[in-house]
Amino acid sequence: MNSLRRAEAAFAAELQRARPELTDRWLHELPGARAAVLGRLWRSLIVEQLPVDRARIAGPARRAYDTGRDEPGLALRVDGRPQTHPAAVLEALGMPGSATLRAEVEHSVVSLALSRAAAVPAGTGDLLSAERSVVDGHPYHPGCRSRPGFSVAEQLAYAPEFGQQVSLALLEVPARESVLVGDWPSALRGRDSILLPVHPWQLVHVPGLPGLPAEAARLEAAPLMSVRTLAPADGGPHLKTSLSLRMTSAVRDISGASVRNSAALSDLLSALVAKLDGSLQITRNLAAAAALRDGVPSPDLAVLVRESPRRYAPPGTRIVPLAALAAHPPRLADPAAWLAALSRLLFPPLLQLLDWGAALEAHGQNVLVALDPADHPVLLVYRDLADIRVSPSRLARAGLAQHAVSGHVVDDRPEVLRRKLLGSLLGGALAALVAGLGGGDRHREDGLWSAVAEAAREAAVVLGDPDDRRALLADPVPVKALAAMRLEGRPPGDQWTDVPNPLADPDASRTGR
Repeated sequence: MNSLRRAEAAFAAELQRARPELTDRWLHELPGARAAVLGRLWRSLIVEQLPVDRARIAGPARRAYDTGRDEPGLALRVDGRPQTHPAAVLEALGMPGSATLRAEVEHSVVSLALSRAAAVPAGTGDLLSAERSVVDGHPYHPGCRSRPGFSVAEQLAYAPEFGQQVSLALLEVPARESVLVGDWPSALRGRDSILLPVHPWQLVHVPGLPGLPAEAARLEAAPLMSVRTLAPADGGPHLKTSLSLRMTSAVRDISGASVRNSAALSDLLSALVAKLDGSLQITRNLAAAAALRDGVPSPDLAVLVRESPRRYAPPGTRIVPLAALAAHPPRLADPAAWLAALSRLLFPPLLQLLDWGAALEAHGQNVLVALDPADHPVLLVYRDLADIRVSPSRLARAGLAQHAVSGHVVDDRPEVLRRKLLGSLLGGALAALVAGLGGGDRHREDGLWSAVAEAAREAAVVLGDPDDRRALLADPVPVKALAAMRLEGRPPGDQWTDVPNPLADPDASRTGR
């Protein structure tokens, strides 16, 4: 272990105390984890507007959409000197405001090595297996496995890739001291109180949670890809819990506004989806609740009750997040034809919703597809309504009601609506699928993008705004500036950068050095 960086040595010591039998395997996975995070950082250095002289740094040629081809030993040259660790690259560059980013990529490396070392083998045969199969996390984020609030033992207990059940505590909260929206499950009701499922991490790390533990009451559930959303072991709706720590770019608590807005968002999206042809379904928010702290909904103790995507799987199909298909592409006789079929499912409903005034965040975690026994895509399911964008003016233009939706999701700015959908769909879900199916073969990738582009052009007729059509088919694609968002001194919230639009010109997705 003499060659370990300080953060790696500290993690190794913690792992040795918690699970010594994993140490050798973790050390074996560490070089590959360094390369995987370094590759993501290299993409950020190429495509984002970061405060660094990029003439000082050189690395392999890379498209903005590349994923998964970074082998141990990958190096970037900074001022002519090779660096194989992403934090060492940031140290050598001396990028202003990068201390937090450096710490997070350090943690991303050691946690990714742990995920690879101890993940439970999982295919994509059912939804839970598919969720667990995305071992490497976000395909483009340098903090893809940054979980600095979790100890080693907590990662192994709570992260989905390790295959453990999580025992959720049930806190009893008087009804008068809570905010409750929707049809709260009868099994989680008392006479004058509600039982709020609480992630066990919250009980240990968040002081002063309101409510009292219900006597011997626990709820066993399996964590899904987002970690804080869980599927109860006895079936039924999924539970999105507060988890007040930062993973990748955001703290995963639940605001009072999200609780209050949950039913209105479900009503709106249900009404809009009902006007489509049935190829897209949404998982509705059935209920939401938060305990009051000093009269205000506590973001540390809130829960959304959401339909399971399995509810919408037609008989004989399996339902899989697009992120799982990108990480583990199916074996296909004709990948381009398969991706064309998927794209013909994706674009018509998502573009129609955009035209009506609802921009979905259609990345690979939120969009799931039902596949028949031949792996042909037959139906889409969208989950997690909390961060969509809704345009009152577009809804009014289409003769549709807003359903009392309020808060941060309401935005009439066309550029906000476009980047919400196109950044997640083109720059996220489809980009990762092309990279996964293409396997680094540039000719094959260009053919895959051509298939996507043809489906997009066919569907673009539903867009009444010519600027929307141009944004889809010609303009650069806005994607989140994932590294820039983690620099100190930057404004909170999402930041964006542009990458070439692969639907405009197959060669336009070639970026790099």
